[in-house]
This record gives sequence, structure tokens and C-alpha cells, in this order.
Amino acid sequence: MSAHAHQPSFSIPVRVYYEDTDAGGVVYYANYLRFFERCRTEWMRSAGFGQAQLADEAGIGFVARKASCEYLRPARLDDLIEVGLSVEKLTRVRVVFRQSVRRGDEELVTGEVEIACVNMATMTPAPIPDFLHSRLEQLK
Repeated sequence: MSAHAHQPSFSIPVRVYYEDTDAGGVVYYANYLRFFERCRTEWMRSAGFGQAQLADEAGIGFVARKASCEYLRPARLDDLIEVGLSVEKLTRVRVVFRQSVRRGDEELVTGEVEIACVNMATMTPAPIPDFLHSRLEQLK
């Protein structure tokens, strides 16, 4: 394990498809952000909340505010990878995630993504509603 390794509190399996790769046959670097997004969406779904439901019922959504990645090793076509996350920080408006991509015991990518809660009508910062904040607090 590398010095960057951490234990994700939630993860999903992802198969690498041809569309995920570049001309060299490895996952195109920007696609790891897509994998991270899928993992966060499924984490939220596991808490009982879908993105469309939150937009429709609470008028809120989550947008990426900041992202950084460290690419350690490439994933390749047909690899089965595990995309994970842990909540590093939860405030009234933001969530900071530590995310990773692994192939078995091998760490491929690590990253940190900060998302912010916004009012969908105005696209301005909004507090995470109490019902959701308390549920997310439980998943930390």
C-alpha cells in the first residue's frame, strides 16, 4: 500500500470500457473524475436520496467546487476497479471527499473532491437541509 492509501467507507465496482480509454489503451485521466462522481451519487443513493429527488423535493443540488487527483498507476480496458470514498469533512454547505480507485490491492488514483450544496433555482450556495445533513453525518 502506498502512503496515500486509506480505507474507503463506501465503494462501487466499475468495469473499464473502451469508451473510458485513450489511444494508448489506458483510462483517460479525466474519466477518473466521472468514476468519482458515480461513486458519490451511489453513496447519496445509499443514504436514501437521489439527486433528482433532492432537486424536485428540496430544491437543492450538489456541484463540484474543487477537485484534485494523483495518478499512481493506469487502469486498462476490461479492468474491474473499485472506486471508493470517505467523507473527510462535512459542513452545513460543503462535503469534502477523499476518493480512490483500486484494482485489487493496487492503488491507482487518489483524489480529493469538494462539493457544495446549491439552491437549484438560483445556483447560489444553500445549507444542506437538516434531514439530509443528519443522515450524511451518520454515514461519515
